[in-house]
Amino acid sequence: MAAKLLLLFAICRLIITVGLTLNPTDFAIDGQLTVDAHDIKSASVDFGKMTRSEPLAVLHPSSAADVANLLKLAYESVHGFAVSARGHGHSINGQSQTENGVVVKMSGGGGGGGRRTRTTPPAVPLVSEKLLYVDVWGGELWIDVLRSTLKYGLAPKSWTDYLYLSVGGTLSNAGISGQAFNHGPQISNVHEMDVVTGRGDVLTCSPDQNPELFHAVLGGLGQFGIITRARIALEPSPHMVRWIRVLYSNFSAFTHDQEYLISLHDQPQSQKFDYIEGFVIVDEGLINNWRSSFFSPNNPVKIASLGAGAGNVLYCLEITKNYYHGSNLEAIDQEVEALLKKLNYIPASMFTTDLPYVDFLDRVHTAELKLRSKGLWEVPHPWLNLFVPKSRIGDFDKGVFKGILGNKTSGPILIYPMNKNKWDERSSVVTPNEEVFYLVALLRSALENGEETLTLKHLSEENRKILKFCKESKIEVKQYLPHYTTQQEWMDHYGDKWPQIYSQKMEFDPRYILATGQRIFEPSFSSDPRSPW
Repeated sequence: MAAKLLLLFAICRLIITVGLTLNPTDFAIDGQLTVDAHDIKSASVDFGKMTRSEPLAVLHPSSAADVANLLKLAYESVHGFAVSARGHGHSINGQSQTENGVVVKMSGGGGGGGRRTRTTPPAVPLVSEKLLYVDVWGGELWIDVLRSTLKYGLAPKSWTDYLYLSVGGTLSNAGISGQAFNHGPQISNVHEMDVVTGRGDVLTCSPDQNPELFHAVLGGLGQFGIITRARIALEPSPHMVRWIRVLYSNFSAFTHDQEYLISLHDQPQSQKFDYIEGFVIVDEGLINNWRSSFFSPNNPVKIASLGAGAGNVLYCLEITKNYYHGSNLEAIDQEVEALLKKLNYIPASMFTTDLPYVDFLDRVHTAELKLRSKGLWEVPHPWLNLFVPKSRIGDFDKGVFKGILGNKTSGPILIYPMNKNKWDERSSVVTPNEEVFYLVALLRSALENGEETLTLKHLSEENRKILKFCKESKIEVKQYLPHYTTQQEWMDHYGDKWPQIYSQKMEFDPRYILATGQRIFEPSFSSDPRSPW
């Protein structure tokens, strides 16, 4: 009874606030629509901890039908209201938030069992051993997808570094990690999806069925629909990982070796690494910190002792070789040695360890637990993620790593290249117009510990300086997990893709209901959808 009263109260609040014209009892929903203070507070902030936006209500859906009913209500009502999907809430600048609308809390939802349909998701991920795919609810966390597929000796091909993210969340951006050079981003490994559009329609889409919606949603920042089911490609899961880190003081040697290694993507498995990333070390403390805890605390690495070059900067190449139960370890050793011989790292800097595949994939969560124990996780995260064209990565190094950044970075700085031909140009993602481009991810945390260089104000200003430097130097970067505040900036971001983005928005979300936290389109809630625009 209490739950029904809360539902009615939530609907009444929407009626009063946005002028809905309906009888609350006519709103069919099996999940929970709530205005509970805890739910509202949780949905008002995200991982970035830099913005706050309070929704009118929060929906915990039990199926895609609940999501569809909510969106249909928003679309057909005279005044309308915004709807934003929220997975694990790992957005940085309030992209999963909304004001004067409803946040759909996808993580933990979709618990309906029984035979899967477009409106009833599986209670757990459904694995096809024969066809090598898994069907998952859009709010499922990748760590739970992995646990389900490992029961069959299978795993998804492409990952993010952090597994406590929702499937729908990463597919709405791209989903990248050190496997992207080989398998492409996560959006390149999706066979099919069920999507609820801004009109409230539940559509199955794939490269052959509703292809325009399929490609629009992948990397679409939630603008065209809410992913309620995704069919993800699988492969036989490795059992163990040979994890290797080597250091460089010369940036050109570092990028040359990274680019050489990703050029081997079409070679047999024995002649390439399975994961290629890297990070920049401008702070001596960082080399032995949580992200770099791979290095032994009993044998701390000193930047000065390794002969860092100009600007006292080091670069770390991080690579892995997967292997299986029954693998010939001597052969693995030989394969690794043959690849390492081609590289020009600092000879004394190699560190290596073997560990289970799952432990490697979940390595950042281990770091998270350490940070949480020290009160260093729930802090502002002024992250900046950029795709930088290969031809200008050297200029970026000089201007940013050896220029703008000081020696206190308050978080890891990732840098690694990817092959553009592993990305589907039909998706909504935009990347630099070169065959190889780099991800540069400044994953800093703002701290109020008395050091001015670690404050949110200082780090945010550094981000602005980096973007200004790129613009003035004509380095045509593209933001990953993009954040802009005007439509003109979004138009510049999308470039030649903007007409496609606009056309698809008008087709699948003509009232601009979805993902208003992205600030791409202003909601048009003053018009009746049954009237001419």
